[in-house]
Amino acid sequence: MTVVANDKNELIAQRLPTGWRMCIDYRKLNKATKKDHFPLPFIDEMLERLANHSFFCFLDGYSGYHQIPIHPDDQNKTTFTCPYGTYAYRRMSFGLCNAPASFKRCMMSIFSVYGKTFDHCLENLDKVLQRCNEKDLVLNWEKCHFMVREGIVLGHLVSE
Repeated sequence: MTVVANDKNELIAQRLPTGWRMCIDYRKLNKATKKDHFPLPFIDEMLERLANHSFFCFLDGYSGYHQIPIHPDDQNKTTFTCPYGTYAYRRMSFGLCNAPASFKRCMMSIFSVYGKTFDHCLENLDKVLQRCNEKDLVLNWEKCHFMVREGIVLGHLVSE
């Protein structure tokens, strides 16, 4: 924040721009894109899947969409121009119509870690971390919780 005097000599706090912010209009691309309607799971299905498990890991993918690669054949469709040149995204960009569905699919397939026993959950966690390593996915360790023992009480997860 910087304080600047206006024409009446009043001091006004202003935030000076420190860099570029991009806003890319993907309306034409989104209109031409075949929509991926990947649904969120129903809560009763999720609870049923978790009901007989005692140990859980809560993983958070760092920078969300930006870790999901765009197929090389489709990267040219995200091309944009700025004062420094012409560029195309190699990773999923905010604003693409299928970004949320792609991200949800990734989260469902990779970041579901639980087990009936500590050892079973640890085996599943090892598999998930190996997949993350193979796919160059990065976790936000500050938001991850490992080997949490939980009980489901009245539809709510409650820590023991």
